[in-house]
Amino acid sequence: MRILVLSKRQYMGKDLLDDRYGRFYEIPASLASCGHEVIGVALSYRCRDERCYFGDTDSRPGIAWLGLNALPWGVWRYPWQLARIADNFRPDVVWACSDAFHAIFGALFSRATGVPLVIDLYDDFESYAATGLPGVAPAFRAACRRAAGLTVVSRTLRDRVVADYGIQAQPAVVGNGVRRDLFYPRDRRWARAALGLPVDARLVGTAGSLSADRDIGVLFEAFLALAESDPLLHLVVAGCRDGTPACYRHPRIIDLGVLALEQVPELISALDVAVVCNRNSAFGRCCFPQKFHEIAACGTPVVVARVGDVATLLADTPGRLYEPGDPVDLARRIAGQLIAPRPTTDIVVPGWGDWSAVVEQILADVAA
Repeated sequence: MRILVLSKRQYMGKDLLDDRYGRFYEIPASLASCGHEVIGVALSYRCRDERCYFGDTDSRPGIAWLGLNALPWGVWRYPWQLARIADNFRPDVVWACSDAFHAIFGALFSRATGVPLVIDLYDDFESYAATGLPGVAPAFRAACRRAAGLTVVSRTLRDRVVADYGIQAQPAVVGNGVRRDLFYPRDRRWARAALGLPVDARLVGTAGSLSADRDIGVLFEAFLALAESDPLLHLVVAGCRDGTPACYRHPRIIDLGVLALEQVPELISALDVAVVCNRNSAFGRCCFPQKFHEIAACGTPVVVARVGDVATLLADTPGRLYEPGDPVDLARRIAGQLIAPRPTTDIVVPGWGDWSAVVEQILADVAA
C-alpha cells in the first residue's frame, strides 16, 4: 500500500521528527518496515526547520516525512503540498491523526481526491481548547462520520464516539505501544545508582506529567502522610510540570527535573512503587494509560487511579487501584504495595509492532 499520514509535529511534550517519538512515528515506521510506502506530513504549530526527513537515517527505509510550519504561511501552503503528494505519490489510503484539525484536513483531502480516509483518535480531541473554536467541533464530528474507518486509543473513547458521534461502523481500538528496547525489568540497585538515588531507601514516585490536570497533588499529599511514620520513605518525581510540585516541600522529596526518554525506565526500575495519577474527567477516562504500560513493562509494583480502561484491566487486582482525588486511599494503596509488593510481570504489554499490525489490516480493508 501507499499510505499518507497526516499529523501535527508536537505532542505529549515531544517532537515527532526530532525525537522520533510515539504513536505517529512508531506506527508509520512499522508499516514501512513491512514493505508499505509511507509518506508523512508533520505540521508544526511552532517554528521548526521545514524539510524532508527520511526514514533510512535510522535504518527504517520506505518512509519520508515532510516537516511544515503552520505559521506564518504554512496553513496556506498545506493544501498545495497535499495536492502535490496526491499527484506524485497517489496514496491508496490516508491516516489522519493527532487532533481535530488533522481529522478535518484529512476529510477535505479525501473528498477532493477520492482517497479513502481513516481518522485516528489518540485522545478525546473535544477536550482540547482548540476544538472549542467556533465551527471546529461540528466539522470534526462530521469528518469522523464521513471517514471510511476510525482507530481510537481506548475502549472508553470508542464507546463515547459510538454513543455521541453517530458513527455507523465500529471504531477499532488501537492502543499505544511500548518500546521494548527501552522498557524492560532492570536491577533496582543499579538503576538507583545510575540516577544518584539513595540505594537503601524506600522509593515511591512517578515520571510523567506533574500537573494539576493529572491531579498530581494527591501523590505529594499521600507521601507527606506516609513520610510521618516512615523515615526511610522518599518521593522521586520527574517530568514536565505546572506550579503544583512547587507547592510541596519536604527534605525527602527528590525532583529529577525532566529526564531524557532513555532515563525514564531507569527511574521506573529504581522505585519500590510507581504511581500513576489521573482525574476522573472526560480526558482522564478516555486517554490511554501509557505510563501504566511502561511501568508494567519494567515489572515495577504500581498504584493507578481507578479511571478509564485501566480500571477494567486491573479489576481483579484492586490493591493496584486508588480512588481518584483521594490522597488517603492512595496512601493506603502505596503502603499495601510496600508491605506486600506485587510486580507487574503478570500484565501483557503490547509493543508498537502489535498495534501496527492492527492498523495495517484496517488500512488494507479500507483501501481494497
